[in-house]
This record gives sequence, C-alpha cells and structure tokens, in this order.
Amino acid sequence: MIYGKNVVLGVSGGIAAYKSCEIVSSLRKLGANVDVVLTKHAEKFVTPLTFETLSGNAAVRGMFDERKEFDVRHVSLAKKADILLVAPATADVIAKFARGIADDMLSTVWLATGCTRMIAPAMNTAMYEDAATQENLAALAARGVLVVEPNTGLLACGDTGKGRMAEPSEIVAAVLDVLQPKRDYAGKRLLVTAGATEENIDGVRVITNHSSGKMGFAIAEAAAERGAEVVIVAGRTDIPAPKNAAEVVRVKSTREMYDAALSLFPSCDGAVMAAAPADYRPKEQYSAKIKSPTLTLEFVKNPDIAAALGAVKGERKLVIFSAETENLLKNARGKLAAKNADLAVANDVTAEGAGFYTDTNIVSIITADGNVTDYPLMTKRALADIILDRLSECYGA
Repeated sequence: MIYGKNVVLGVSGGIAAYKSCEIVSSLRKLGANVDVVLTKHAEKFVTPLTFETLSGNAAVRGMFDERKEFDVRHVSLAKKADILLVAPATADVIAKFARGIADDMLSTVWLATGCTRMIAPAMNTAMYEDAATQENLAALAARGVLVVEPNTGLLACGDTGKGRMAEPSEIVAAVLDVLQPKRDYAGKRLLVTAGATEENIDGVRVITNHSSGKMGFAIAEAAAERGAEVVIVAGRTDIPAPKNAAEVVRVKSTREMYDAALSLFPSCDGAVMAAAPADYRPKEQYSAKIKSPTLTLEFVKNPDIAAALGAVKGERKLVIFSAETENLLKNARGKLAAKNADLAVANDVTAEGAGFYTDTNIVSIITADGNVTDYPLMTKRALADIILDRLSECYGA
C-alpha cells in the first residue's frame, strides 16, 4: 500500500491513453493521491472528466486554467509529487523532455520537479526505433529517468512490433518499486501498540501517561509499507490511525490493552510496544464525580503488557520502548532483560526534540546482547524505518 504518496500522472496524446484510466484506478486503490496532467492532444482520447472521476482531483490541463485558489500550478505539482509518471509518453513529449522544451503544463512540470521521473513510451514501431527517439530515450535514461519498456504486439495502426505501451499492471508495479523500495516484511504479521491508556478515577476524571501515538503509528505505517500485515492496539491518540493497517483495535484501559495484545500476539511474528500504558490504576473507582476539598487515592499496579508477551514469545520477536528521565541506558537495559525483549528503544524524554508530542525523536537502540547504537535527532517516520531495519536483523534478514 502507498497511502499518503503523491503521484502526478502525465497523459499525452496517444491511443494508449485509455490504459491510463486503469493506472489511476489502481494507484487510488493502493491508497495514493493521484493528480492527472493532460496535454491538449490527450483530451482527444480521454476526457478530463473521466480522470477527475477516477482520481477525485481536478484534471490539470492548460497553463492558464481558471481556478479558485492561487498557486503557481506547475511548481506546486512539481513539489507535491513523490513520483512523476508519464503514461503514455509519445515520441513528441519524450523529445520535449530530452531537449528541455517547456511549452505546456506537462513539459513545464517535468522540468520543475526534483522527484523520481518515469515514462512509459507508446508509439508506432518505426517511431520508436527511429534514431532520434532512441537518442532521446538514452539521454533521459542517462539523467536517471526510469523507462518502463514498451511491449511487442499488435499496434493500433495495424503494425506488429515494439511500441505498445506496457500494461497498466506493469507500470503500477514499477511505481511501487519506487515508492515501496523495501518489502522485507512481506508475509509477516506484526502487532504494534500505540497511544496512552486511561484509568478512571471517577465519572469525569482519569489518570494517564503522556503519548500522542505518533511513534507507534509511524512504525505501523512503515511496516505496512514494507509488506507486513499490521494489527494495531491503540489507546488514546492525537492523530488518526494509519489507513494501511490491516486491523485497528481500540482500547481504553491498560487491562484492555493487555487482553487485546495477549489475544493477538500468538497469530503474529512479532510485536513493537510503542504505547504508553498507565502503570497504575486507582484501587477504587467511583462512578459519580467526587466532590470534596481534598482527595486521597490508593493505586495498584497494572499488568506489564510487554513482560507478559516476553514470557510467551517463543520464536517471535519483541521490541520495547523505554522512555526515561534519568539513567537512560541502565533503566533500558534492565527493562530489556526483565521483559525478555529482543530490542529496547531508549529515549530521554527531557531532551529537546524527543518529547511526547513532537514529530521528532532521539534514541539509543539496545540489543539483547548489550550492543548500543545512538541515533541523532530525526523524524519519527525516519526512526520507524530504522527500528524496523534493526528488527529485521533479529529475524536474520
């Protein structure tokens, strides 16, 4: 799945433009946002309304289309794109791209973007084999442009030869290779916990831990992108759960998270415990709001979810988090051993950029054999991939 990825699809004027409709549909089903840029000749083959219906976005046509919001459209699209795909790419647009000509929206977006660029040529065999076209294709390839080679077969003109645009499934697969370069978790089922749990004090008050859910959700999203079937057990979070997760189980209390995790873990290959469950709960809970000038509560210990998983993990792998305010490595090592985990991700929550509600983190990762690797400030999404890389090593990958 490629949820959150932005694909800009350029469609030029060839009969193969009808296949571009299937490309849009397939990318959308995989979770991508798709913006379609049409040349004026492409509109003769497929209407803008068709692409707008399939993509859910307005089709971009001319350089001076009327629009309600102001932006420099070719620049905004170029910046937005994670990949710019042109399919079909006719001999004409390939020549423009190779020579740096920018006389319409598509060729202008092409020049303005810094993302990965890909073309799927489609034309008559003689045009494809012509020396000029081959030189242009070679020039683009030398600049790092990816080419989805055309197939050999019956062409619209009646000729048989090379020049038939690759099938939509082949082109979508090529896009996936770019947007999902790693598929090392394919075939694995991963449990990820995220967010904070809450314990009721009375009818209106709770005790909880700080947590936004950002780290857990970043790990879940990254694991799903790398091929895992991800099941999330989430408490209170500040952000929506990743759309590419196979299942999201919502819980409130630590005991509910404990029950859900213990129930799901046997069907998983591993677990990443990124949640912040409340360690304690009031011994006595009140259904009505407490009204008194003073309040004294007695707390009891909640079950340790990670330790419970560690006790039954067998060949499964377990990653724990250790959010500390002091003695970072000592405390993290103690938790790693006590919970029978394979990795401990330790972070000093008092460090600037490593707090609960930031988009960044600073961590040290400790292995079961005591090896420690320190990582600098980075986004939680980047850190998610590092944690998954280290977990992959535990599987022997």
